[in-house]
Amino acid sequence: MKRSSNRLLVLLAAGLLGGCAAFSGKPAPTTAPAAGLPGAAAAKPAPKPIDKGDPDARFKAALDLMKQNQPQDAEAALTDLVKDFPQYSGPLTDLGILYAKSKRLDLAASAFAKAVADNPQNAVALNWQGMLYREGRDYARAEQAYKKALDINPDYGAAHLNLGILYDAYLKRPADALPHYQAYQRLGGADDLRVLVWIADIQKMQAAATPPPAPTAAPAPSAPAPKPAVKPKAKEKKS
Repeated sequence: MKRSSNRLLVLLAAGLLGGCAAFSGKPAPTTAPAAGLPGAAAAKPAPKPIDKGDPDARFKAALDLMKQNQPQDAEAALTDLVKDFPQYSGPLTDLGILYAKSKRLDLAASAFAKAVADNPQNAVALNWQGMLYREGRDYARAEQAYKKALDINPDYGAAHLNLGILYDAYLKRPADALPHYQAYQRLGGADDLRVLVWIADIQKMQAAATPPPAPTAAPAPSAPAPKPAVKPKAKEKKS
């Protein structure tokens, strides 16, 4: 009885599946005989996954194309890499950089947003997000993006430079810009003459705005000591 009940359940399940397949307009799949029964066929091996190559090697090749000033070939390589390995945010970030450099800002913003969503520790994507926000005059979000990048990597010179420019040229806060310009110099931008000039200008402005120290007042001359009082002589009494 139990065996008959199990067979009934299997037949009901097969009927339901067949009905769904027929409803979709596709022929119902043929069920292979159970293993060990007459007419049973060996299960087909699963297809081998397509060899997509070494992602690191492909990424390096794409970066080489960028360095060789071949943006179209680099973009094609990165686009394929993003499709084949969507779990990596690096190729998506560099694809966004190519979009930004070719003024396709909407595509760039989308690429950076996805790169940050996939990897919130992607300081490079955050730095580029900050630049796009700055160009769109969204200075508050630009500042936030740069600060996040520096929270992740305090030694990220490009983010220091961009935050300094935001404070100096856009928010008119040169005093806040100065330490970021100096950090950029310390982290590899010592030969950047532009930043040398900007630092000198801010320091000169700060020196001019600082009032000179008040002159020290000379001590007042001491008053002369009072002369002792002279006791008047008693008048002689005339007889």
